[in-house]
Amino acid sequence: MSSRARAVDPGLLARWCTEHLGSPPADELFRSGFLSAVIGLRLTDGREVVVKVRPDSPRMAACVEVQRRMFQAGYPCPRPLTGAAPLGVDVATAEVYVPGGAVLPSAERAAVAFAEAFAWLIRLAPRPGEVSALDPAPSWADWNHGGGGLWPCPEGSDVNLDEVSGAEWIDAAGRRARDLLRAGGSDAVIGHCDWLAGNLRWSGDALLVVHDWDSVIAESESVLVGFAAALHSTVSADELATVEDTQRFLDAYGRARGRELSADELRLSWAAGVWTRAYDAKYQHAVGQPITSLSEDEARERLRRAGAGSRGAGTGSQRP
Repeated sequence: MSSRARAVDPGLLARWCTEHLGSPPADELFRSGFLSAVIGLRLTDGREVVVKVRPDSPRMAACVEVQRRMFQAGYPCPRPLTGAAPLGVDVATAEVYVPGGAVLPSAERAAVAFAEAFAWLIRLAPRPGEVSALDPAPSWADWNHGGGGLWPCPEGSDVNLDEVSGAEWIDAAGRRARDLLRAGGSDAVIGHCDWLAGNLRWSGDALLVVHDWDSVIAESESVLVGFAAALHSTVSADELATVEDTQRFLDAYGRARGRELSADELRLSWAAGVWTRAYDAKYQHAVGQPITSLSEDEARERLRRAGAGSRGAGTGSQRP
């Protein structure tokens, strides 16, 4: 969310690599990230690694453990090389660098490919009780946060989304989706809550690698599937799933897991997709960016599929 890349002191980074990887950096391959600094390095011993630096959080150890277990289970993710270890005031982890791959599978099969990859992840992930706590969820997935308002506080920003006026239809859609989510519920599983095209790479239609394991959370399967179905892309990494793309994802996910989503699961999945995209839309509005994550018409249609009916859902004319 932040527009400022996280600064990392080169001397601290070199000492961290020497201590935790046994070799200092020789070359920097790339640098990206905003809330986190993601730095590709070639070490002096020839290994290519990625070091991720971000604010410390109790959940980081569990995120690394989930990634380690997924790699050991054969899921295509980078092999962790360290746990979460202090780097200055922050915490860092390292993993094997996995280069290459396309941002999207073939357009005609994209929704199915994303859904099958997600079902594979859910099937192989450890149970929540097998790792330490993954709370709190990242803000875009924290629909049931403990704060008093509708929206959680965005990471890396001091903006209070509940105090931002205008575009009232976004608040209405988010509130309606949250109410629907609170009315449902099931046992939690572990899954990835940021199933954006930028976090996956493909070799044709085969999954090459999934990145950003800081985004694993414990949540109901229906909600996790709803996030993924709403956030994946089919024709461009800059365009989120259409309503039709989301429907194709949900259908394909049911086939991939061997059991169609029930009516109750579908309602929760559609509601979860509305909530996460409304959250992003609210943030975009709050910081003066174009609202690209959700439109009012799309919110209305997604809420209709979530079972919200025609009681003014997704509009600013009537509060849910």
